[in-house]
Amino acid sequence: MGLLTFSLNLTLDGCVDHQEGIADDETHAFFTQLMDESGAMLWGRVTYEMMESYWPAVARGDTEAPAAMREWAVKLEAKPKYVVSSTRNHFPWNKSHHLTGDLRTAVSKLKDATPAGVLLGSGKLATALDQLDLIDEYQFLVHPRIAGHGPTLYQGGLTSTRGLELVTAKPLRCGAVVMHYRRAR
Repeated sequence: MGLLTFSLNLTLDGCVDHQEGIADDETHAFFTQLMDESGAMLWGRVTYEMMESYWPAVARGDTEAPAAMREWAVKLEAKPKYVVSSTRNHFPWNKSHHLTGDLRTAVSKLKDATPAGVLLGSGKLATALDQLDLIDEYQFLVHPRIAGHGPTLYQGGLTSTRGLELVTAKPLRCGAVVMHYRRAR
């Protein structure tokens, strides 16, 4: 069974608005490596639609982008993408699949079928999956910013505190820190 790893950009005050992070070659290289090490991506509909509206055009070369962003886009295009949605059922982006049925069962089957692991990149979906005790690891890119607004990590709350064990902490040149935690069981 593969691990389910939740990974996201966030500011020091927990803001997860994707526009608040530092997007440079080093941060894109981090996420590209993380994606390379995973067997599939898992998103909610909102994240899928945000990604679908931009990255395929970058992968095709229709949108100008730095080399690190283009590398991410090309690899993302080839990666299996799974989407949880109750309001949409057609996902035309290359290698996209709709996860249906009971959330615990569907995600458990996906983890079982993906030995290299699944990379989760949606905040609201992470809250639901953490409530179901399905997230194994967390890799957050914490940016040296205080946004003071926007959606925050676990904004909907959890029913209990999650104990985590630090695996690694790695500072990047831009001042962001990669924080890798494992769920304490």
